[in-house]
Amino acid sequence: MSYEPPTPPAELPPDLVNTLNEYPSEQLQHVARYAEELAEHKAREARLEEDSDESEIEEHPDDLPDDVPSKATITIKEINDNRYYYWQWREGDKVTSKYKGPVNPDE
Repeated sequence: MSYEPPTPPAELPPDLVNTLNEYPSEQLQHVARYAEELAEHKAREARLEEDSDESEIEEHPDDLPDDVPSKATITIKEINDNRYYYWQWREGDKVTSKYKGPVNPDE
């Protein structure tokens, strides 16, 4: 372990680096955990957005429930090795899902 402080990544803005340098080690550990969780959340949201774009259906199905908007798409989620259809749509920054039914393996 070096006695020299680490070199910040070039991608970080200098004002953020200066702010972090002022924090004590305990607070920096909280920031690191939060930054990691935030990065995972944003990556997950990006995957959801990508999955939603890839699974869009050209026509809207006839069995669209009344409480599901017409812009909803059908996605497949795997839970405990079982696959299920879900209606999925975006409401502002939030992705909303509603259970549709199990995926029939014969289809």
